Amino acid sequence: MTVKLAVGLLLALGSAAALNWGYVVQHGATAQLPPLSLRRPVASLRSLFTNLRWLAGFLAGIGGWVLYVGALALAPLSLVQAVAAGGIGLLALLVWKTTGTNLARREWMGVGISVGGLALLGISLAGQRPGGGHGSSFAVGAWMVLSLLSAALAAGPGARLLASGAGFGIAAGVLYAAGDVGTKAAVGGGLWLLFVPAVLAFHGLAFVALQFGFQRGGALATAGVATLFTNALPILAGVVVYHELLPTGILGMLRAVAFAAVILGAAVLARGTPSPPPTAPLPATRRPDPGAEPLPFAYVPHPVTEPAA
Repeated sequence: MTVKLAVGLLLALGSAAALNWGYVVQHGATAQLPPLSLRRPVASLRSLFTNLRWLAGFLAGIGGWVLYVGALALAPLSLVQAVAAGGIGLLALLVWKTTGTNLARREWMGVGISVGGLALLGISLAGQRPGGGHGSSFAVGAWMVLSLLSAALAAGPGARLLASGAGFGIAAGVLYAAGDVGTKAAVGGGLWLLFVPAVLAFHGLAFVALQFGFQRGGALATAGVATLFTNALPILAGVVVYHELLPTGILGMLRAVAFAAVILGAAVLARGTPSPPPTAPLPATRRPDPGAEPLPFAYVPHPVTEPAA
């Protein structure tokens, strides 16, 4: 491993820590704010940016994104995402320790599957082969357009099939991932800088989706799912768009299994939980009149019987 690559991976690790801490802080603050609305964008943004707790989390996320850009300039996209994806485990610990939230067994299982996949992914990095480039502008653009359509599906019709807020979490993750794919192209300079406006737009849309998700679901169903998609999809894009070479043999198989495990973990975290069956309302009972005088005796009705003939 070269010094350049090691520095890039360290920057990716710092980026994951800053981003996930920022997510937890933003989630806690946003969940207590009045409902955000696209019909009142100025008022919604004001309520966010005037909240000091939320602002601290937001600035931490900006710092994490700056570290991420530096990591992309020094290391291949798939390797940077592999390190950054480990943030899901850190996110679960932060939610558990800082908010006192007892995570459900399903959430711990989703985190465990994801972390297991990331461990396999780290093992597969030992066989990383040199290669990759900027890809074509058409491939980068096509990836971003398909990502936009997928995000709209997740936040719209698909949200009914998922846990509360998870549709917005998926949308945010897909959009952030598309922005990262565009960022990898833009850091090449020259005409690739034309992707900068699209990168900013995708990150802006992802930001909106994530804040809406924070007001509808838990941190893992929103930020956790977003983190997994943000990190898993660019690993695939590194191969499909930027022609980064997969390792051969058993390490290549491990890379495929690891990617599938990360997606499975995200699916477990985003899975909706069945609603409890409705219960029949209790029969209405007549409350005693507080002004009425109590009866001196208890009246118990007896059945009327006919006298024997």
